[in-house]
Amino acid sequence: MRVTRLSLTNFRSYPQLDLEFSEGSTTFIGNNGSGKTNIAESLIYLAYLSSHRVSQNQPLIALNKEQAIIRAEIESQGHTLQVDLEINATKANRARLNGNSVKSQREILGALQIIYFSPEDLDLVRGEPTHRRDFLDKLLITQSPRLAGVISDYERVVKQRNTLLKTRAPENALIPWTEQLIQYGAQLTAERIKLVDDLNPYVAANYKNLNEVKPASISYKSSTENLTADIQNNTDVLIARQQEISRQEIERGVSLIGPHRDDLHLQLGDFPAKGYASHGESWSMAISLRIGSYNLLKAEGAEPVLILDDIFAELDTARRQQLTSVTQMAEQTFITAAVESDLPAELLSKKFYVTPGAVSSEKSQP
Repeated sequence: MRVTRLSLTNFRSYPQLDLEFSEGSTTFIGNNGSGKTNIAESLIYLAYLSSHRVSQNQPLIALNKEQAIIRAEIESQGHTLQVDLEINATKANRARLNGNSVKSQREILGALQIIYFSPEDLDLVRGEPTHRRDFLDKLLITQSPRLAGVISDYERVVKQRNTLLKTRAPENALIPWTEQLIQYGAQLTAERIKLVDDLNPYVAANYKNLNEVKPASISYKSSTENLTADIQNNTDVLIARQQEISRQEIERGVSLIGPHRDDLHLQLGDFPAKGYASHGESWSMAISLRIGSYNLLKAEGAEPVLILDDIFAELDTARRQQLTSVTQMAEQTFITAAVESDLPAELLSKKFYVTPGAVSSEKSQP
């Protein structure tokens, strides 16, 4: 899979940008704040329908404009697909595939598969559980785009159910929302547990390849015991558990069980990575999670595009070499960097220089 063309209109700092790409590594070099990450962000948004930097659409749209447009031509398995996404701040986004409107923007999920690395990846190790849940869910969507609907429906149900609990709604009003919470929660938990089980050996191997001494592993940490990769088992367990804690939920005004309260547990040797890992070990774990994700998708027959956003400056030589090796496995990689000398020479064959609002293949003279 590779992106052959990218066009941006009123996206972040770009009133208009048109770029063509070939396979291999393409590097964007520019000072901090020049807009190079905005290019990476547009591809990430196209892949996930969400940004890795902001939770709302408004910051993605140029000042005093009503919408931003991302258009990409994507080549995969001998076919070319044109994807258009119109991003709106106050109404639903609209999307087109090969010029044809689709009912929901979610229909474009899967057109572009990516694995991205960014400085925020340290949050996967040191941050709150929400970062790790988001990591798992985005990887699930990359594997199987239909799961975006399950995740979205589950989040909607939790929000509505919590509103009813907080307002002390009568019990019969809660029943349909509880049933849906269990239905979607059982499925999402099963998918996450299977994903973690499949991902674990790749994470362990990549961590070891970074010459780290302690063995690394990952496991799924659920707020409810005895959940598995079997949906029916999870349904039965959640029904029983919900009956046990229903009074507590009413008293506290919040849903106390379900995948919105779960976590991805990261283990280094005998200790959890969070709170015990050094700065270097934290980076090794974060890199292992991302490269492991790439390895897993590739083993399943996918060819995701790699995005390395301002990451090389954060890493020492060994970790840079590990990232460089994975780019050699990928059909296409996009890299951003503030300092050209931070990058290995083999990643600089195709490069663009970024200044505010503009991208050029020629370096501007001071």
